[in-house]
Amino acid sequence: MAGFFAQLKQGLSKTRHDFMDKVGRVLSGRKIDEDLYDDLEESLIRSDVGVQTALDLVTALREKVRLRRLTEAEELREVLRELIAAKLDENIVSEDSVAQGLRVILVVGVNGVGKTTTIGKLAHQYVRDGYKVLMAAGDTFRAAAIDQLEIWGRRSGVDVIKQSEGADSAAVVYDAMQAAKSRKMDLLLIDTAGRLHNKVNLMEELRKVKRVISREIQGAPHEVLLVLDATTGQNALQQAKLFQEVAGVTGIVLTKLDGTAKGGVVLGIQGETGIPVRWIGIGEGAEDLRPFHAGDFAAALFAADDQEEEGA
Repeated sequence: MAGFFAQLKQGLSKTRHDFMDKVGRVLSGRKIDEDLYDDLEESLIRSDVGVQTALDLVTALREKVRLRRLTEAEELREVLRELIAAKLDENIVSEDSVAQGLRVILVVGVNGVGKTTTIGKLAHQYVRDGYKVLMAAGDTFRAAAIDQLEIWGRRSGVDVIKQSEGADSAAVVYDAMQAAKSRKMDLLLIDTAGRLHNKVNLMEELRKVKRVISREIQGAPHEVLLVLDATTGQNALQQAKLFQEVAGVTGIVLTKLDGTAKGGVVLGIQGETGIPVRWIGIGEGAEDLRPFHAGDFAAALFAADDQEEEGA
């Protein structure tokens, strides 16, 4: 079976080709001068990394060039890879152990980004790792979301706490909290509605849900994961900023990276919001949701097509 790096490289193939077409062209056969820095800055912005992140990377690159006394543009490839890995790693902190009592993860995001599917995949992976998992169908505005979560639950042997369509999300969450505690579960994954047409309503609903959670367990929710669709590029960055404001997001799940050339938005999201990317989706299977590792991502982004594909 192909190693993880090979799978990641394949999943990022569209992003890698787009990124290297833009950035690689700037770094080919040139001397390092002001024009090169300007062109590189523009190419990074066009690669969806975000304006501020592009400025930060070029500023850091200038300093590396000065310190290492580099003169050829080709030498900047490896330096840029190092800087991108470091930028992506800036806000990463270790996830708290699931084993320390009941851990509650609240999952938010707009409809259509793969939020419910992501919860199902997370449940599958935590069950595989030996944890006792429960899911809560807190998106009561879509009957399809409840049904979808139950399908994933049956696949993984995970129960879903639910009520009827249109029920109070906070009531569902309360029931789920009680069930998780009484059954001595390790992990509770909570789905939420993804409506954005009225930010005030969304904010109040999420606040109500979080109040219910925190009343039952001090310090919970332990993680608020925002699911974003990588194919939307800069729209994903705007969603991250909005949900950061209304939900206190602690981590990002970036889905559909295998279907887009806009994967550079990973840099923009983490660089401009400070929210770490926790998981990335590089395929449709349950095993294709993977923990995010900055070094692996940067290496796959800069990998040549014929690079030896090794991994664990």
